[in-house]
Amino acid sequence: MTHHENDTTIARVMETLIDNGMENMSAAFGILYNAAMEMERAQFLGAERYERSESRIGQSNGFKDKVVNTRVGKIPLRIPQVRNLPEDSQGFYPKALEKGIRSERALKLALAEMYIHGVSTRKVTKITEELCGLEVTSMDVSRATKLLDEEVAAWRNRKLGTIRYLVLDARYEKVRHGGSVIDCAVLVAVGVDEKGKRTVLGTSVALSEAEIHWRAFISSLLDRGMRGVQMIVSDAHEGLKKALQAALPSVPWQRCQCHLQRNAQAYVPKVSMRGKVAADLRQIFTAADRAEADQKLKDFVQSYEKTAPRLAEWAEKNIPEGLTVFQLPSKHHKRMRTSNSIERLNKEIKRRTRVATLFPNEESLLRLVSAVLSEISEDWETGKVYLSMETE
Repeated sequence: MTHHENDTTIARVMETLIDNGMENMSAAFGILYNAAMEMERAQFLGAERYERSESRIGQSNGFKDKVVNTRVGKIPLRIPQVRNLPEDSQGFYPKALEKGIRSERALKLALAEMYIHGVSTRKVTKITEELCGLEVTSMDVSRATKLLDEEVAAWRNRKLGTIRYLVLDARYEKVRHGGSVIDCAVLVAVGVDEKGKRTVLGTSVALSEAEIHWRAFISSLLDRGMRGVQMIVSDAHEGLKKALQAALPSVPWQRCQCHLQRNAQAYVPKVSMRGKVAADLRQIFTAADRAEADQKLKDFVQSYEKTAPRLAEWAEKNIPEGLTVFQLPSKHHKRMRTSNSIERLNKEIKRRTRVATLFPNEESLLRLVSAVLSEISEDWETGKVYLSMETE
């Protein structure tokens, strides 16, 4: 069977070269690449398409179209996809493409940073050649920078589907505006889909984290097709809470437990008490179920009524907002009780933006953040499952 497929592939390559000569070398390479990736998928799964085998670890799941720029031109590829892999699997991505994809990502981020710093395209030609392994002229770089905005905009506006869990957060960057330097809010949304894969749903940049910005951002996710949200995780920013009440009023909200821990410390009257308070709060958050958590909260309030009355009053009012996660399957509690997944994204954004220190405008900030997040999202989407969605 494999021998026959190889013969067919070679015949198609030869036919392409005979009909088009060297002018369509990229199409010939595409045929070879696609055949090689299909063979690699079969080896990974332990079986050919439609073949029954005891060694099979998953199923083929069609292809994802992608165009890769190379020395011989644009190569149209059909990247094989897989599904139903074991939970401990690292996922599948063709090794033949990994080097090229890394070079492509490096170029995108280099171009994004170049935009910000105003570096001459001629000066970065040598760098892009080293990153990509290709001969890149200043005209090539100029063309790529023009296309970068279109690509990241397409990523931000791509269609969405069923999202089980939605995580929202914001960070701030310095931007020059109207002759002054002000803080600019960067909103980020992360989703966990029905297959348990994480994805960065989108990002938005504006001069305020006010309700109107959050409402417009959440509405844009809904307009792009986001549906089926069963729980939202975020901090208790007032503008965000109001936006959620307006846009997604019936979806349960989980207040980030890490933020609750930090907020609680402001109500602890003595430094010596902070360690015990933090430990007592962890006992509530890590309870086996909601009933146990409610009882531990009741005990917490009673134990601090006299020694820290403001803390007890605050906890009774605010801690229940961090216990919504008990509505979910127990195996999802650990990862969905906080917005830590976005906190890690924010650290990666900061690693890239701290070089710039100050952005000339909101557009340049959005450009770089989008490039960083699209790279991370692709890693998540092609990587291993974040949460097992199998019912017990």
